[in-house]
Amino acid sequence: MKILVTGAAGYIGSVCSEVLLGRGHSVVALDDLSEGHREAVDPRAQFCEANLHDLKAVDEIFRANKIDAVMHFAALCLVEESVKKPGEYYRANVAAGISLLDAMLRHGVKKFIFSSTAATYGEPEKIPIPEEHVTNPINPYGASKLLFERILQEFRENSGLEYVVMRYFNAAGASAERGEDHHPETHILPILFEAALGQRAAFQIYGTNYPTADGTCVRDYVHVVDIAEAHALAVERITEIAGRVYNVGNSRGFSVREVVDTVRSVTGREIPLSMAARRAGDPAVLVASSERIRKELGWSPRFSDLKSIIETAWAWKTRFPRGYASA
Repeated sequence: MKILVTGAAGYIGSVCSEVLLGRGHSVVALDDLSEGHREAVDPRAQFCEANLHDLKAVDEIFRANKIDAVMHFAALCLVEESVKKPGEYYRANVAAGISLLDAMLRHGVKKFIFSSTAATYGEPEKIPIPEEHVTNPINPYGASKLLFERILQEFRENSGLEYVVMRYFNAAGASAERGEDHHPETHILPILFEAALGQRAAFQIYGTNYPTADGTCVRDYVHVVDIAEAHALAVERITEIAGRVYNVGNSRGFSVREVVDTVRSVTGREIPLSMAARRAGDPAVLVASSERIRKELGWSPRFSDLKSIIETAWAWKTRFPRGYASA
């Protein structure tokens, strides 16, 4: 298949492009480079620099390429920022997505994989969280993703759109060539590595009074390559599973303190800590039930333990200490 990947210069989109190419698909990589890195785009992909709000540019990409399916990763994804700037999140995560769907249908493309999030669930009533769990997001980021999921349902009813929603939990790790490089950095492993390397004074723990065993947030960490392979399985079988929602996670949670201890073990370095108040919009525990995707798609994570996930991320960081600037 020839697959259009939006957000292809970002963390997950770039690794997903790499995996798709490795499975024999062709990739048209779309990104406006506002946050992504041109160096992250697999050289085997055809790169198109464009913004999804630029209708003319997006139409030209579809016109110039016989696209079979779309994987949509382009989004804003910072929980705390979404609380402060909800309008920006609805414009990026909903309005831009609608423009993309309209362009697809104008050009006869009806296969769509959506990169969604565990933030759609809000504060879970049940752990691990199944896909049929009530959705009640507690921040605009999760709300914007859930709204777009509902829009996809309406498009399917009215246009025959074949879509699959992938709700993944905390993406982590790296492939040999591609890892996390955000500016500013907000994800836990890169920040811990910076503290371990002396690139920042300390690692800040936001909230130590959550209702968890050690008082810090608990998250389900899933390797970025495993996420990418889940997306590839979904697009390859999309006609038979259209309209389905899948959690992508390891079904095991680790607290922030446990992650800190494991990073210390993997890197062999001390990590100074400082404590701060909780961040707005952060649930205490998010752990996936991944039974559905394992059963229906035969997906199984290759990196199922926290240590192996961290080892791949640390290997990329030590190889590219300044991120893609050192690539």
